[in-house]
Amino acid sequence: MSSTMNSNINLNDYLHSSQSHPITRHWQSQSIENFSAKDFILPIFVLGNDDDIESIESFPDVKRMGQNVLIDYLSPLVAELNLSAILLFPCMKDDVKNLDNAFDFHKNPLLKVIPVIKKKFPQLLLITDVCLCAFTDHGHCCVFDQHSGQIDNQKSIETLAKLSVKYAQVGADVIAPSDMMDCRIAMIREQLNSAGYSNVSILSYGAKFSSCFYGPFRNAAGSAPKFGDRKQYQLPSGSRGMALRSIDRDIRQGADMIMVKPAMAYLDIVRSIADHYPNYPIAVYQVSGEYSMLKYSAQIGLFDLEKVVMETIIGFKRAGASIIITYFTADILRWIRNK
Repeated sequence: MSSTMNSNINLNDYLHSSQSHPITRHWQSQSIENFSAKDFILPIFVLGNDDDIESIESFPDVKRMGQNVLIDYLSPLVAELNLSAILLFPCMKDDVKNLDNAFDFHKNPLLKVIPVIKKKFPQLLLITDVCLCAFTDHGHCCVFDQHSGQIDNQKSIETLAKLSVKYAQVGADVIAPSDMMDCRIAMIREQLNSAGYSNVSILSYGAKFSSCFYGPFRNAAGSAPKFGDRKQYQLPSGSRGMALRSIDRDIRQGADMIMVKPAMAYLDIVRSIADHYPNYPIAVYQVSGEYSMLKYSAQIGLFDLEKVVMETIIGFKRAGASIIITYFTADILRWIRNK
């Protein structure tokens, strides 16, 4: 723990970061609404070149977008559909993938785009994914010790905390660390508070499982590991106990909200967390493989897209989730409006 912190105060004793934005206050409330635009988060992939737009293999109707394209894309969603929150991911070219560029305004597209979005859409909640895989040449979510070849957890979490503060400085409302390094929530919370950003929330990827459902995302972000896999740090798919231990740790270390990822195959974990921690908002991430599976199946006529998507999000709510991260967000908001 930082020497500047009061030793008698636990990091989850801080509540201001959970209520500093209208959307996070909504998430902290026991809503009696079936669905609200505030319940949904739209993930977005950001390119460095302002006017670029790119299709993504195996990811139908999802695009990588530069700053100018993104602003045009968001304008009707915010004005007409009441889009309330977005989750931003940086897309880095291979020739600029190194950790130093994560902190470079000209190289990390999120550092450049966040202030622009904040100025254009001040009511929009801006969430930044925080991970190292987009910036490492090996594609893993961590720093490795040069001598042992093992994960250097301390250096990894120090870098994640430094990047979190950088995002807060340019206007991020919520930090969402997806790396699954040990004890990174405490480090991030301490560094945010020390830098004067105690109002910035943390949405922890607390129960992130090693999954087959991430394939299209890795195409989108160019973040597939160059060797091995992520099973050393992402949770085993069959483990309920480790998921609850991870969530318990992240809550103790100061997370404002917690997440289960992927969503559809892990609703028992959502229910367990809701039973153990009824005072914390729970997010589910309907990930790229889940999205593409439903999208492609609807395209060949297996079922009606609206009906099957609404069925899945009803299941998320029933299991105990109050926040839903999905690439179907724009569609859902249209369906809600039309009804």
